[in-house]
Amino acid sequence: MSNEATGKMGLPSLTLFSVCAVLVVDGLTASASIGPSSIVWWLITLILFVIPYGLISSELGTTHPGDGGIYDWVKKAFGFKWAVRTTWFYWINVGLWMPAVYIMFAGMFAEMFFPDLGLWWQILICIGLTWLTIWICNISVDAGVWVTNLGALFKVTVIVVLGVGGFWYASQNGVANEFTLSSMMPSFDSGLGFLPVIIFNLMGFELIACMGSEIKNPRRDIPKSILISAAIVTGLYVFGTLGILLALPVEEIGLVAGIVSTLRTLFGDGAFGQFMVYGIGSLALLTFIANMTTWTMGASRAAMEAAQAGELPEFVAKEHPVHKTPVGANMITGMVSTVVILLYGLTSGESDELFWSIFAFSSCIFLLPYLFMFPAFFKLRVSDPHRERPYKVPGSIAVQAVLSTICFLFIVQAVVLFVFPDIGNGNVDWNYSLPVALGIAITIGIGEWILGTAAKRMQVATA
Repeated sequence: MSNEATGKMGLPSLTLFSVCAVLVVDGLTASASIGPSSIVWWLITLILFVIPYGLISSELGTTHPGDGGIYDWVKKAFGFKWAVRTTWFYWINVGLWMPAVYIMFAGMFAEMFFPDLGLWWQILICIGLTWLTIWICNISVDAGVWVTNLGALFKVTVIVVLGVGGFWYASQNGVANEFTLSSMMPSFDSGLGFLPVIIFNLMGFELIACMGSEIKNPRRDIPKSILISAAIVTGLYVFGTLGILLALPVEEIGLVAGIVSTLRTLFGDGAFGQFMVYGIGSLALLTFIANMTTWTMGASRAAMEAAQAGELPEFVAKEHPVHKTPVGANMITGMVSTVVILLYGLTSGESDELFWSIFAFSSCIFLLPYLFMFPAFFKLRVSDPHRERPYKVPGSIAVQAVLSTICFLFIVQAVVLFVFPDIGNGNVDWNYSLPVALGIAITIGIGEWILGTAAKRMQVATA
């Protein structure tokens, strides 16, 4: 990637891209389900995880620029095998996560407009949205950037309305939950199962590095955009979560319909209330499309670069001849999402359970690359100390070891709690945990098969 100002994305576009990638409205209800202690958990996570994560991403993105992003960093640190694993997880999780997002879209859409909409109509909506996302990502980078910029603005609007509305509602009707020192203190209660959602909701600041040559001035703008967007995103998450908790008791917060229920509580059943529910609810639905567009754009580019290097199947390397978009990777993402939607549709489960099981499974796959990214940062610091670093995380090598270890452990606990949400209480629900763990094992197994075929191709190429 050139460091000259030749790309299309400046600091405002980069910041909006990062905000759109990281800020996810669909995770607000899950974080609010923790209860008032979620506010303190947000602040703890900001200080101990988000700040070092943002600094590390800024250094990696400016020191080792390229369309591959996290794939490039892991490859430089640990070699192509770990890079292939990283790219596989980073890319395929989008196809696994997309069904959860669009199941929530369909559930909210039905809640607002068609309360009696059947399961298979909702499944068809999910499939249609999947291929709309793929089409947007295939037609051009400009279209994708336009969608993500609008999506970021819509997300900010929805969360600000929830936050302001929650404070207004509490001033008129009292708070829906008890906000005391004891209720806000972090604890290992039943809400701990939703704690990894806070980590998940804050991942993705490094995604902007995957946009490669589309960035005008990466050395200057990547660190600025990451740090600015990190501050904006964390503040908005806390504000939106607080708004929901001020309006709805924890036990009434549904994972799928929680946002619509909050809007109805805030604005009532009158004409203005209906206008706000439909208007803000519709903006929330559009943010789901924007979010999946952002992640598909970034993750598919990383996969395409890996495939062009012979480390993923050849079809993944297919690039649009005119728009230079990763059409091969995008199409596979769409097919995986469609299959998962159909498979989970056949289970005919409750929407909340359906959403959470897919969300937890895909989130674990999504978090696995970060188990490689933070060690890669420290390894590159140690093995290549003299490389020019346009942005450098302050502190000695011991400080870098501490920061990368803390970030690594945050990811570990999130993965464990996604699979075993009640482990803090000493309980394991195998009816839930076993399918999630099995899905993770199958995905890892497919990745190892892909790695094996890649290794054989490279042996033949070098023979």
